[in-house]
Amino acid sequence: MSQKAKSNAFLLAALVLFAVNILNFYDRNAPGALVEPMRREFHLTDTQVGLIGSVFIWIYAIVGVPLGRIADSWSRKKLLAWGILLWSSLTACAAVARTYNLLLFSRMGVGLGEAVCAPTATSWIGDICPPTKRARALAIFMLGVPVGGALSFFFSGPIAQAYGWRAAMVIAAAPAVVLIPLLLLLEEPERGACDPVPVRRATGPVWAILRIPTLWWIIASGVFINFNLYALGTFLPAFFSRVHGLSVSRAGIFTGVIYLAGGLGGGLASGAMGDTIALRRKDGRLRAAAVFALFAAPLATFGFVQTKGMLLPAIVLLTLAYGALMTYYGFVYSAIQDIVAPNQRGTTMAIYFMAMYMCGASFGPLLTGRLSDLLAHRAAALAGSEKVTDVFRAMGLQQAMLIVPVLATALALVLYMGSRTIRTDIEARETAALGLAVEAD
Repeated sequence: MSQKAKSNAFLLAALVLFAVNILNFYDRNAPGALVEPMRREFHLTDTQVGLIGSVFIWIYAIVGVPLGRIADSWSRKKLLAWGILLWSSLTACAAVARTYNLLLFSRMGVGLGEAVCAPTATSWIGDICPPTKRARALAIFMLGVPVGGALSFFFSGPIAQAYGWRAAMVIAAAPAVVLIPLLLLLEEPERGACDPVPVRRATGPVWAILRIPTLWWIIASGVFINFNLYALGTFLPAFFSRVHGLSVSRAGIFTGVIYLAGGLGGGLASGAMGDTIALRRKDGRLRAAAVFALFAAPLATFGFVQTKGMLLPAIVLLTLAYGALMTYYGFVYSAIQDIVAPNQRGTTMAIYFMAMYMCGASFGPLLTGRLSDLLAHRAAALAGSEKVTDVFRAMGLQQAMLIVPVLATALALVLYMGSRTIRTDIEARETAALGLAVEAD
């Protein structure tokens, strides 16, 4: 294959995988954009709202490890196509849910399908990009998080306001009809195709990768980043509706602005910086991620405490905070690929995802919602009211969202600790790869 043909094949694969990830996060964020109409129809508490996000995450995390193992040995293209079909179908099925339990069931199915995406796609990208360009490639792929979220908030809220939240869920699933055929047309790369040494099948138990010290710090960082991002995805539109008095449509649009501007800025910055800084120092990616996480804490704090009438400062501050958090993906995902073998990347990502989602994302919506309920009841009690009105719900949610900057500070700490061990782990990985290459010769 000529260099131009290889370049075209890489570009097509990158675009299709990016589009898949956009749909992945569009469908994942749709319920967050539709919280208020669903809450009113089913008469839900914020704890029940949070549970909608948490049941998705529990299934997503549990099935991710076996699916990641499959991604290291079976066709990633076929596995990803089946995943898209499943999660899109179950997203659309939410439209026929007439009870809260059926709504929960549909989100469990979405979690099962979406668990395929990250292990297969990141492993695929690792095999079409050399190590010196992976931070940029993975950062662009992970722009699917803010772009997909932004599009979901941009369209789901207005569609729900015009046609109802059920129509918004059906429309969220529709792009799968185009993406699945496009994906199946791609040529899947060989594992380790862009690595400098030959790839041999990994030996030893799956869990042996957990002997890598840096991976533990990265897993811990995943817990904190996902808690924050899923708390934001679930409750940020509701925050704008309750605290700043916006309609469902306008709350979705402004949340989309934050996701798009902050996410694109943070993702592109980490992609551009990640490869450059790694050439200068092997611990550079994790150190940079720690600095950005630390910046996010005060920005989020001041963004959430803005009162009604101070919408613009709140949006600007929260956009900057979200952008700082979104630098995480370009820096950290490329660091993971530096410390594990090519034919262990799918499994590694699945184990990492299981921990970060079970311990972080699953508690983000649920505990934030529970904290919001408790603080709303506390505010009502202090005011001498027997009824928790919308005013007290706004107060409770505003105070509960301050958990985000607290955990952003913890995120910065564990990323810094990981930066102190990654040099040794990268060197161990390079030594092991060279040993395998000598044996192969």
